[in-house]
Amino acid sequence: MSIAPKAYRQPGLAQGLTIVVTGFLPIIAIVSMFPAVPAMIAHFSADPSAQTKVPAMVSAPGLTVAILALFAGLMVDKFGRRRLLLLSTGLYGFVGMAPMFLDDLNHIYASRLLLGVAEAAILTTANTLIGDYWDEIGRRKWLALQGFIGPFFGSAVIFTSGYLAAMSWNTVFLIYGVGFLAFFAMLAFIYEPENDDTARKMLGIGAEASTPFPWSGVLTFGLVTLFGGALYYVFIINGGIVWQELGVSDPAEIGRLTTIPSLFVIVGAAIFWFTGRFGPRAQLTIFLTLLGSGLAVIGIASDWKLMVAGMALQQTGAGMAVPTLIAWAQGYLPFEHRGRGMGVWTSAFFLGQFVSPLLVSVARTSSGTMQGAFLIAGLLGIGIAVATWFIVAPRLPAPGTV
Repeated sequence: MSIAPKAYRQPGLAQGLTIVVTGFLPIIAIVSMFPAVPAMIAHFSADPSAQTKVPAMVSAPGLTVAILALFAGLMVDKFGRRRLLLLSTGLYGFVGMAPMFLDDLNHIYASRLLLGVAEAAILTTANTLIGDYWDEIGRRKWLALQGFIGPFFGSAVIFTSGYLAAMSWNTVFLIYGVGFLAFFAMLAFIYEPENDDTARKMLGIGAEASTPFPWSGVLTFGLVTLFGGALYYVFIINGGIVWQELGVSDPAEIGRLTTIPSLFVIVGAAIFWFTGRFGPRAQLTIFLTLLGSGLAVIGIASDWKLMVAGMALQQTGAGMAVPTLIAWAQGYLPFEHRGRGMGVWTSAFFLGQFVSPLLVSVARTSSGTMQGAFLIAGLLGIGIAVATWFIVAPRLPAPGTV
């Protein structure tokens, strides 16, 4: 009696949408908090350090992610994907909503650090699963979809959190309940992926063999991701100061002027999709050139028109940034090292978020203005784009993929 070959489960729409939504959970940690910051500072006005502690609370999860993502990657490879993702998403829901029941800034800050622990595991595992479930074309499709949905999701989060923050200083933390919805979606649709046995046999390696950890590739994409992450956050953190230097200080006016260029993030996601066939070298060069050029134009802008043009370039590059860097990194990583590799990627990107304002501060001190700092950052981005063209191979090998 012949034994039928083992049928491998194929990911579909349910798995893709669940992972896309999961990838947005860490975004909520930053975006949702900005409308609540003034109300929290007012509520804790008796604490003389509230002016410092509350903004630091917003960015606290990012620092935790930068420190712990590598360890999360080790856990992914050792204990599997699904279990860690379920545990971390459940933790996200609990500690995310915890400040609703806390009335001490130190306790709230501690809960935000725990939220970063959950985010480190969520990001690392979700990005690993994209590499596990799909081949290069499938990865590109779902990463591009994340880029298309991102601006609309971010706007919806800001709108909802603003409404919640208007009710009470702590009501905004209700929004973290979406973590429980994601948990049940994962419980229903996410499954532990198969190993890359078939791919290894096709390569003549043998199913029982283990490939060495690709240190050279991981260090390369980790370093470029660090610089890319730092440049990515230059405008997000400091753009408002540039508007002030140009004489535009009314928040409503800034919001009106930035609406259209902010939609160019979608253009960047489209460019990522259509340039996929040219490989990571071309995509990295395009994204870094667009990002750097946009920052440089903002740095030399003398009025709102040139500022908006620079923003359009910068936002286009930003729309390419995350999917390009993730897709490139996944090309280096076979199944047994994918968790650790994506842990390095996550750690490098969030470390870039942490060091970005520090580097901008140094550049601002050197140049004398924030626009001068943007010009320096833009020229640096263009320089990294040129260097990347020569460092990265035209088409990278993709061990562990079919």
